[in-house]
Amino acid sequence: MWMEETIGTKVNDERAREAISTGASRVATACPFCYIMLDDGVKGAGVEEDQVKVADISIHLLEAIENGERLLANPPTPLLGR
Repeated sequence: MWMEETIGTKVNDERAREAISTGASRVATACPFCYIMLDDGVKGAGVEEDQVKVADISIHLLEAIENGERLLANPPTPLLGR
């Protein structure tokens, strides 16, 4: 389905390193290929699932709803001239 890298850093390792470096405890994706790539990269980095959890965005949403979590988002900024 896809070709493995032969030189340089593997894409999954690089993307996982970037995600881990943000300090996020969750990484969400809607793409099955990206899920496999990120999950393998995080596991390969030796990070435990309780530190950084990679899952489909719908799984993160379901867990947030079940745990009663609320999103703390900034209110929308009105567009000027509309």
